[in-house]
Amino acid sequence: MPADAMNAALIARARNIRLVAFDVDGVMTDGTLFLADDGQEYKGFNSLDGHGLRMLKGSGVELAIITGRNSRVVEHRARNLGIEIVHQGAHDKLAVYQALCRELNLDCEATAYMGDDVVDLPVMRRAGLAITVPAAPELVKAHSHYTTTREAGRGAVREACEFLMRAQGTLDAALAPYLK
Repeated sequence: MPADAMNAALIARARNIRLVAFDVDGVMTDGTLFLADDGQEYKGFNSLDGHGLRMLKGSGVELAIITGRNSRVVEHRARNLGIEIVHQGAHDKLAVYQALCRELNLDCEATAYMGDDVVDLPVMRRAGLAITVPAAPELVKAHSHYTTTREAGRGAVREACEFLMRAQGTLDAALAPYLK
């Protein structure tokens, strides 16, 4: 398929998105897990990503987190960003995703999922728009519609948010207050 047609198809997919679900480790973070002797877990989140998530939510797109790990820091981060749909310990991400689509009465084509590893493939293969990061395994990239240029935990989420908002025609309005 020619690049222009591929871009047009990608933009068409992005225009329909009403829900974006994100994995955490390797997407919202660089994938590094800091574990203290007492079991406390630390993660590094990027502030650019956080603002992108706030802008996307403000544009009317629902946000969710679906992650296989359990971490209090993820709860704190989600609360800080206003993300109300958080599913941790999701060992069957597809089941969680399908239940979420039913609960929100959304067709899979109206959803996007951003993941980075093979455990994310069942959801990525059903979502209307599958997004991944440059460090993802080749198999994951092969099943993605869009691979960010920015690395995980270093602006990849922001890039994905801005791409969706640009496709939906909401990015300029979100940025306008900063350009006054």
